[in-house]
Amino acid sequence: MAESARLVDLIQADLDKFVDGREQQLLAISPELAPFVNYARDLLGGGKRFRALFCYWGWQATTGLSTSFDPLAEMSTEQHHRNDLESVVLAASGLEMFHAAALVHDDIMDRSDTRRGLPAVHKRFEQLHARGRWIGNSAEFGQSGGLLLGDLLLGWSDELFDEGVRTLSSAQSGLAARAHFNHMRTEVTAGQYLDIHDESAWQHFDEADLLDRAHRVIVYKSAKYSVEAPLAIGAAMGGATDEQLAALRQFGLPLGIAYQLRDDLLGVFGDPSLTGKPAGDDLREGKRTVLIAIARTALATNSRSLLDELLGDPELTDQQVRMLQASIRESGAVENVEGIIAKNVDLARLALVDAPISRAAREQLLILAGAVTQRTA
Repeated sequence: MAESARLVDLIQADLDKFVDGREQQLLAISPELAPFVNYARDLLGGGKRFRALFCYWGWQATTGLSTSFDPLAEMSTEQHHRNDLESVVLAASGLEMFHAAALVHDDIMDRSDTRRGLPAVHKRFEQLHARGRWIGNSAEFGQSGGLLLGDLLLGWSDELFDEGVRTLSSAQSGLAARAHFNHMRTEVTAGQYLDIHDESAWQHFDEADLLDRAHRVIVYKSAKYSVEAPLAIGAAMGGATDEQLAALRQFGLPLGIAYQLRDDLLGVFGDPSLTGKPAGDDLREGKRTVLIAIARTALATNSRSLLDELLGDPELTDQQVRMLQASIRESGAVENVEGIIAKNVDLARLALVDAPISRAAREQLLILAGAVTQRTA
């Protein structure tokens, strides 16, 4: 994983350099814009970089370069692929910037107070307003500031991604990667809306449809966006064939589902010292996940009614959180979800067995499959 670790360093360097450049622009407008820079830098300084890694290994899967970042290392493929490395890293950095924008907006919609152990961006703007004793409502100011910073990060992600695809040696590959990026943005936005829609309207759905709806949210809000799309973007930058793209998508979609299911378990049972969020945060936010849908079908009527009554209450006490956690465990939903995760990981691994991709990429993608589904944060 030395190559992946080196990639993470390069991504961070690109993000830092980009924000440094925009800092000059913003502060030239007004010193009051310093929070935009500071909050963005803090948010971009953390994370696991999974989307960037899948983008890079999607590219490696199709180019077949040797596993080295040394520009003097002997390569078995054409020189122009080696020169495309910087372009791929820039595009992968754009994906990380897009993810940061999505997190800011997601925290506002979910009413999340924390992110990676720090106050969420909108809460930081809220605190800024409160400390300054400014007129108006601090919470409303915080949401407005968070929305604007999220929009700014979204625009910045486009700039970074465009610089990456524009400097590729193959203009056709750049256009193909941009098409995948655009498609991803539409899907994740649609998935995000379906998430908040189903949280609000679930009582009007047939009981038999709740699990399918929760699965649909996973696919479009997270699975495609977190794994499948970054792989496709990277592969397209490397000039992937239709067969290569199909194989990587067959790997990416089930792995993305498993990734989000692990996230759902952590959202209910995760250790706050590792996740950077309060225990049972998804319970307070009212997430209608696959875990909850499965638990509801197994719970007795009284327990199901209590779960429905408490889920989504932002004032849940620690005792109520522990009670709901116990009910979900006793329903067998945790074991059920673990089984679904294992099944999807098996499907993902199976897709790589005869996939027409480079050996090094196959090995690293299998390692990543374990990393994204066996994590504790």
